Amino acid sequence: MRLNKKVKPEGGIPTSSLPDIIFMLLIFFIVVSVLREFTGLKVLLPEAKKIAKLEGKRHVSNIWATKEGIISVDDQIVKVSEIRNIMYDKRVADPQLVVSLKADRQVEMELISDIHQELREADALKINYSSKAGGI
Repeated sequence: MRLNKKVKPEGGIPTSSLPDIIFMLLIFFIVVSVLREFTGLKVLLPEAKKIAKLEGKRHVSNIWATKEGIISVDDQIVKVSEIRNIMYDKRVADPQLVVSLKADRQVEMELISDIHQELREADALKINYSSKAGGI
């Protein structure tokens, strides 16, 4: 008696269209993704003779102040009285926090003084004053 060999069907996943699918997914995610870009409030920074660039932006929190009195803390419009709580929470989360103050050159000194007072109350004492390069 002769026994027939059983033919096992080869089960495999066809991979010939795999690169096409990968490239379509890659193009889809590139097109759909939104890059967040915020330049802050429109302020005319004062000029300085000497400037030093911050090493990294990882431990930096930005405060913008316009001549109209609008204040923005990390892309959120806030009142002066809210700065203390926001910056205190940021200082607790990141003890190496540096506050970068970007104020228009025509901002009233009273507003800058109020911002300083709120930062003192929040124990955010590392402050960087942003300016653009150029002579005064």
